[in-house]
Amino acid sequence: MEYSPHCHSTQPVKNKLFVFCIMLSLWVYMLYCCAGYCCTTPTFMMEERGSRNPPRPLQKQDLEMFLKSQSRDLLNNESDADSKGDGWEENKGDVVYDEDSGVAGALNGSETKKLPQAIIIGVKKGGTRALLEFLRLHPDIRAVGAEPHFFDRNYEKGLEWYRELMPETQEGQLTMEKTPSYFVTKEVPGRIHAMSKDTKLIVVVRDPVTRAISDYTQTRSKKPDIPSFESLTFKNITANLIDTSWSAVQIGMYARHLEQWLQFFPMSQLLFVSGERLISDPAGEMARVQHFLGLRREVTHKHFHFNPAKGFPCLKRPEGNSKPHCLGKTKGRTHPNIDPDVIQRLQDFYKPFNKKFYQMTGHDFGWD
Repeated sequence: MEYSPHCHSTQPVKNKLFVFCIMLSLWVYMLYCCAGYCCTTPTFMMEERGSRNPPRPLQKQDLEMFLKSQSRDLLNNESDADSKGDGWEENKGDVVYDEDSGVAGALNGSETKKLPQAIIIGVKKGGTRALLEFLRLHPDIRAVGAEPHFFDRNYEKGLEWYRELMPETQEGQLTMEKTPSYFVTKEVPGRIHAMSKDTKLIVVVRDPVTRAISDYTQTRSKKPDIPSFESLTFKNITANLIDTSWSAVQIGMYARHLEQWLQFFPMSQLLFVSGERLISDPAGEMARVQHFLGLRREVTHKHFHFNPAKGFPCLKRPEGNSKPHCLGKTKGRTHPNIDPDVIQRLQDFYKPFNKKFYQMTGHDFGWD
């Protein structure tokens, strides 16, 4: 056999390349772990211990598609910064739960992802983002920031996909999410019940007339050329015929939507939070919410500072002199001037719905 210097010289190069690939893989893996995105046990070890057909883990492309989908509004097909969790200024991490316990749990492997035990299901422009951020101050609550829209837009992706969106929690911590369009989507009550009949449901409600104007104001900020509020409200203004197919009007018919939920859940599993009181007395309303969720009262008046310029309460640490964190520029928009006669007609339209809603919930919200 003839000797080939060329073939012999390539062997050390191949060995070095092989070692370099291994070192590069280890380096990437270490960076990945330091960023907090992987478990303490390598994936290939977990697969050996798991079932033969483990569920497909959430892939990067899935997350990208999910985040892109958040720019769509279910009823108006418009983008909403609130659905992506962008409603708060500053760094929200400064006022959220105590990170020390979370780091310890991640190191000892005690944290797991769970399906939510409580969900904020509505309503749009009612104050759901504020409530979620208030709740995230509680050390026993972990909540996903963006709106998953699982039960109305992504249900076909399955519960394992939904679970992977949730934050990791320790034993005793509550997993939550919020998607305001759930309350007005007829398929959602049955789907949540199929996931867990014990799920606790929270609905933030607000004067339906003010809510409709706020809804319109948000839409107009993105589409300045849309018709006037008055022309969208009425099918026939002369005949005083309200257009109930317009989502801004439809959402405020709370009693009609609640009937769908009561087919699957008892009233004891629903809590109705006043959007007005969430602004005027956030600590008092938060006391009700924490009691409903079975949590100790951690979020109190010490966490709130009212900002008269914005008209909303801001969050602060109970200790120290750190700057309060307030609702972002997408909140507290100035409403357009609406003809008082149109407002009165809408109030008259909503009166029977409000009266029935008060009877169903056992609470008079004082909108009439």
